[in-house]
Amino acid sequence: MATVKVYINGKLIGTTEDPEAFVEEVKAKRRSNELTNELNITYYEENKEVFIFTDPGRARRPLVIVEDGVSKLTDEIIDDVVSGKLKWFDLIHNGIIEYIDAEEEENAYIAMFEEDLTPEHTHLEIDPSTMLGICAGIIPYANHNSSPRNTMEAGMTKQALGLYVSNYNLRTDTRAHLLHQPQMPVVKTKSMESTEYDKRPSGQNFVVAILSYQGYNMEDALVMNKAALERGLGRSSFFRSYEASERRYPGGQEDHFEYPENMVRGYRSEEVYKNLDEDGLINPEVTVNSGDVLIGKTSPPRFLEDVDEFGTVAERRRETSVTVRHGEHGIVDKVMLTETIEGSKLAKVKVRDHRQPEYGDKFASRHGQKGVLGLIVPQENMPFNENGMCPDLMINPHAIPSRMSIGQIIEMLAGKAGCMEGKRIDGTPFTGVPEEEIKRLLRENGFETHGREQLYNGITGERFKAEIFVGVAYYQKLHHMTSDKVYARSRGPVQVLTRQPTEGRAREGGLRFGEMERDCLIAHGAALSLKERLLDESDKYEALICGDCGRLAVRDKIRDRTYCSICGETETFPVEISYAFKLLLDELKSLCISPNLVLEDKA
Repeated sequence: MATVKVYINGKLIGTTEDPEAFVEEVKAKRRSNELTNELNITYYEENKEVFIFTDPGRARRPLVIVEDGVSKLTDEIIDDVVSGKLKWFDLIHNGIIEYIDAEEEENAYIAMFEEDLTPEHTHLEIDPSTMLGICAGIIPYANHNSSPRNTMEAGMTKQALGLYVSNYNLRTDTRAHLLHQPQMPVVKTKSMESTEYDKRPSGQNFVVAILSYQGYNMEDALVMNKAALERGLGRSSFFRSYEASERRYPGGQEDHFEYPENMVRGYRSEEVYKNLDEDGLINPEVTVNSGDVLIGKTSPPRFLEDVDEFGTVAERRRETSVTVRHGEHGIVDKVMLTETIEGSKLAKVKVRDHRQPEYGDKFASRHGQKGVLGLIVPQENMPFNENGMCPDLMINPHAIPSRMSIGQIIEMLAGKAGCMEGKRIDGTPFTGVPEEEIKRLLRENGFETHGREQLYNGITGERFKAEIFVGVAYYQKLHHMTSDKVYARSRGPVQVLTRQPTEGRAREGGLRFGEMERDCLIAHGAALSLKERLLDESDKYEALICGDCGRLAVRDKIRDRTYCSICGETETFPVEISYAFKLLLDELKSLCISPNLVLEDKA
């Protein structure tokens, strides 16, 4: 038999003549606890290689060991676990359960259920839902969805607002979102019990109708009931913390928290300081807007000042107060004063903003059905059933067929049955409450088994000709909210180097007129509009050009003369160029290249 190479963590350490016996021996020693249970071994027959991995950071998952078609996890062992005689690690040390990684899984033949076991099987799933991680584990009936939708939901769960920690009141996170009335989902999964999701849920149970509403829920938009929003559905708070400290500088100078006097350099208007106390700190529960000062602070001058007529240096301090970020507003939630490790004063101010759902806020179900709020309808215009019940949310029927998120349809049926029965339904993938059981519960409570109901038009009062599918689904509010994204600018700051507008909402930047937008104006032939965008409203600069040599001329304001540094006092001409182009000419000069501009008369 050919020699097979053996690698440990990718490093060749030897060979073996009988790889299968070697692999079996290593596995047997691992199961009998002679070797660490963090070791995984794989034999690749086609490459004649054995890989042993012990390095950290591998994704591993537990499986029940099967020998000769019989699971090692017997009923007696399960009873011992339930009674507390055996713990999880006892099962691993006794060789009943083992962790395998992605490599070793290549050589494993895993059965989903115990009744499927054959002598060929090597492992058995503890429960089919254990193949899912923490995020995918909260999707009910995930086995009925298409794979990309489950992947999307696993990503969006991380963006859902909820009770992110229980001591949020004591923390000063830079930014934090908090859902006001989080609810436990009516349709739950077994994974949720393991992760204790119910203790800090991140969503609410919505009554959902699958119905188009005057075109306002096209393309995944959502239509919501105004009355439900006024009762507190989907409300959240946004917290942002600001901090400042009294820094010490060389030379014994330091910052001061104080109410800045109008003598300091960079003094703002009196209006922005109106909420400060004498100590320079704002009071809690004060309403603040963008640009208002939260912590009044002055710093020593950066450079030594000029000597005045008495021969002393008049120290003129700088204004370095902390203000509310551009485009944000809220109420001061908390003001804390403490000290840093160096012993200087440290102030922290927490500002909260109450957010009610508004147009453009993003919501998602647990099945990758994400959408933004497109219309808020008064309750009197909402469709209603014969009992007068209005849905909280209406989603478009076109959102379902092509995406094949049937898990949401089953969740809505299960949620409806759970609400009528007053109990929670187990929607664990593969092993949850079956569809037939849900239908039975609906039938017992006087509903159609297919979940459709007769609804009436809230505006005309007429009955809809079609039956409308209505159920209860768990929806999550995601932290992509309109108030964090809406932005406009007429004028504002520019960069020092290029004199072009700054970039980004946080820096009060301009809105980029990009290459493709430029192409559109070229295609239209709108030359002056293009010049206005790319020059007049960006970095227009009037440069003086020497008429003789075509180089940049100099304007000496003190002596009131204009001259060329090479030709002397010649005739110069003002030319409109982009400041970025002037920068290019300067950089070319630094490379010992002389860029000369050839001037012609304006056409």
